[in-house]
Amino acid sequence: MTKITIIDYGVGNLGSIQNMLKYINVDFDMAFDHRDIKAADKVLLPGVGAFDAAIDTLHEKNLVDSLNEFVTIKKKPLLGICLGMQLLTNQSEEGKKKGFGWIEGEATKFNFGDNPDKLKVPHMGWNFIQPQYDNPLLAEMDETYRFYFVHSYFVSCQKKDNVLATTHFGHDFASIINKDNVFGAQFHPEKSHKFGMKLLNNFAKKV
Repeated sequence: MTKITIIDYGVGNLGSIQNMLKYINVDFDMAFDHRDIKAADKVLLPGVGAFDAAIDTLHEKNLVDSLNEFVTIKKKPLLGICLGMQLLTNQSEEGKKKGFGWIEGEATKFNFGDNPDKLKVPHMGWNFIQPQYDNPLLAEMDETYRFYFVHSYFVSCQKKDNVLATTHFGHDFASIINKDNVFGAQFHPEKSHKFGMKLLNNFAKKV
């Protein structure tokens, strides 16, 4: 049975992710150092908070090189969640540090100014996704699926083909991104009930 390894670097809703994986009967363990990543089949990279602080912590824990090897050399599946998705890209205007750059793009803050819809940042609450093309991660999922979002920054991909699904908040933005074995979800599947269960189950068993 494939096991999912959750990167524990002190950033993310680890308890919620663990509970969700237990509920859907997906085997998992935690990665605290580079040795755990080397033994992994699939990786979940969670994240909440600031871009630069997350990258700094990954470097401090000596996890960056192992994650790069996992993705670019071993070419095994990785899913970044929320801030973890933004870390997959080149950079964020929130900070000055470089991201992993596995998917060409950057994170930009929502800015609506005096918008007529009175939209407030962060984008918080339930919203729908619009799949852009078929992918095992989205198997048996459609535009009726909704997920829980909490974020002030959104990812813009340089290549349209890397946008697996979009969501509308003031404008369409990338809510799921993908390049080869790398996936990112801007929302929190671990807080999205049956919809999040389906996505995590697909990542565990179909990707």
